[in-house]
Amino acid sequence: MNSVALRPRSYVAVRGPDAEDFLQRMVSNDVSQEVCEALLLTPKARVIAPLVVWRRGEEDFLLLTEPELGNVVLRHLLRMRLRAQVDIEPEEHTSHVVLGGADGIRTLDYGAEAVEVLDEPLAPTLDEQDLERLRVLAGTPRWGREIDDRILPAEAGLDERAISFTKGCYPGQEPVARQRHRGRVNRTLRVLALSNGELPGYDAELSYEGKTVGRVTSAVHDGDRIVALAYVRREVPDEAVLEVDSSSATARRATDSGKTVATPRVL
Repeated sequence: MNSVALRPRSYVAVRGPDAEDFLQRMVSNDVSQEVCEALLLTPKARVIAPLVVWRRGEEDFLLLTEPELGNVVLRHLLRMRLRAQVDIEPEEHTSHVVLGGADGIRTLDYGAEAVEVLDEPLAPTLDEQDLERLRVLAGTPRWGREIDDRILPAEAGLDERAISFTKGCYPGQEPVARQRHRGRVNRTLRVLALSNGELPGYDAELSYEGKTVGRVTSAVHDGDRIVALAYVRREVPDEAVLEVDSSSATARRATDSGKTVATPRVL
């Protein structure tokens, strides 16, 4: 039996004869495909908003973003529209994550086979905390936690899932390409397993051999243990024992959770 969880979202529609060309010039991934993850970036490659871009028709795209970012995406695209022949407006939908086999937007954000579906009359069997635990265990970054205007896409692993290095120009492309050419970042996202104690707070410092080497971004209970996500300096080895608050933690690198590849089903 499939497990279901509500997935809060905001939605922005982009329609018109210039819709594809406009979005190609605005976002980090190639929107000529049916579905892709993408980023809206500043010219300095700081994240404005993470997106899922669904091509519903030749001139009709739906952007799925985080619930608090709908107006941000809408205002940004309207400001940049200039002479492009596109209509940009919010839409109302409902999204659920279905763990297991189903039609929808395939997502590996939760460490198991799962899809996101729109406007289905589904009854959730998992709550928000369940979904958050699966996200953290899978090492998936989230807006407001692992993703904000302090991080570069490569630090969160977003260059592997939300950026095309062969498409045309878009805001932030040059620093993203330079980072790719240089081949390294100073910190990477890791999954922590904590020995005991209370949940570490957001931005709690991590230390290794007496030096501050990172910060915690998310933490959840997983049965009798605590798991967390954190940015840790690159030179800290995997499985190193780190200190956070009054607890110790071991860290492993967060794995790439894959690209969105399937098609949403909307009734």
